[in-house]
Amino acid sequence: MLVIGCSKSSSKPDPIKTTDPPVKVPDTAMVTSAKAVVKTNKQKVYVHYMPWFETPATSGNSKWGQHWTMANENPDLILSNGRKQIASYFYPMIGPYASSDKDVIDYHLLLMKYAGIDGVIVDWYGIHNVNDYPLNKRNTDSLFNRIPNAGLEFAICYEDAQLAQVKAKAGIDTVTAAKEDFAYLQTAYFGSNNYIKVNNQPLLLCFGPQGMKTSSDWQQAFSGLNTKPRLLPLEYQGSVAGNSASGEFAWVESTGQTNLQGFYQNRAPAVATFFAGAYPGFKDFYKPGGWGNTLFVIDHNGAATLQATLDLAKNSGTNYLQLITWNDYGEGTMIEPTLDFNFTFLQTIQQYTGVTYSDTELKLIYKWYTLRKKYAGNNVVEAQLTQAYNYLVSLDVAKAAVIIGAIN
Repeated sequence: MLVIGCSKSSSKPDPIKTTDPPVKVPDTAMVTSAKAVVKTNKQKVYVHYMPWFETPATSGNSKWGQHWTMANENPDLILSNGRKQIASYFYPMIGPYASSDKDVIDYHLLLMKYAGIDGVIVDWYGIHNVNDYPLNKRNTDSLFNRIPNAGLEFAICYEDAQLAQVKAKAGIDTVTAAKEDFAYLQTAYFGSNNYIKVNNQPLLLCFGPQGMKTSSDWQQAFSGLNTKPRLLPLEYQGSVAGNSASGEFAWVESTGQTNLQGFYQNRAPAVATFFAGAYPGFKDFYKPGGWGNTLFVIDHNGAATLQATLDLAKNSGTNYLQLITWNDYGEGTMIEPTLDFNFTFLQTIQQYTGVTYSDTELKLIYKWYTLRKKYAGNNVVEAQLTQAYNYLVSLDVAKAAVIIGAIN
């Protein structure tokens, strides 16, 4: 099986030291009364989320982060079409951003909410000071701190392949490093009411296993936890973790829908819990970006590929779906609004989840974000936009629209 991972670059930046923010769930600076959207589709719909984007203001080295640049792109250059030069065939509607930006986070979460998405599953590299992992951790903390205010859920997809880097560069034994990562998750997040639970266990996806490849490793890594997580490795990889695993999750592969159909029909019935997967397409930028060769291409065909994979998920027999992905621009699987597809993917998801909303609300949220940036530092307008946010998370669209519409 071809493993499609997260950070593909063989040339990693030097470690960047960051100061860990205090863990606060929820962020008490913004008091809201979030309401859950009504959906006709009772399936839990989560979205795989990349927290790894940096701008010169957030990177710690005054440079754009590697996931906007890969090996050879420069977002400071403006192309003939008016876009910044980024390492992707596709372009975010709000332009390249920093994952720690609270306005970006709130914008993303509001879009998810009004699309009927229940929460995020974040691609996570642990707590150790290796490569850009501290930045990923900081950004994940920033995201998780704001999720409760939006009334959504969150969980972790653990990149255990990073344990080899931790061992090589920090000298920490693989299982010890994993235990430290999981101890942090238990202290910081597993106890949150907003953390995704399956059978009363905190959900933990693993993109592998690639770093811990025996049942004994996983048992030792979990040994210090009060509650064992509900561990779901990648499709067909559950046996690698032995009794510590409780299922598997589908992913995007070169064989596309054939792979999904095979997983649902042949593998899923044999595991205790499985997550279906749906995606809009796949077109990686690795070769032009200088990060190796092109993996494969799955045409987006507008929203047709997304619709087809959603249809398979609906009939898969599971209560859980992971959308692949919110914002992996390097692989072209992003469903957040882009200049290329506009709000099409989220509209398709709205129809799937059965919410009563449309692109009207999505466009209102986009306008809210643009005003946040336009009036940054204007205390009066910022207070008005905060009130509009509070109305949006409580599903009072009409009142939010009045405030937003009155701001030029």
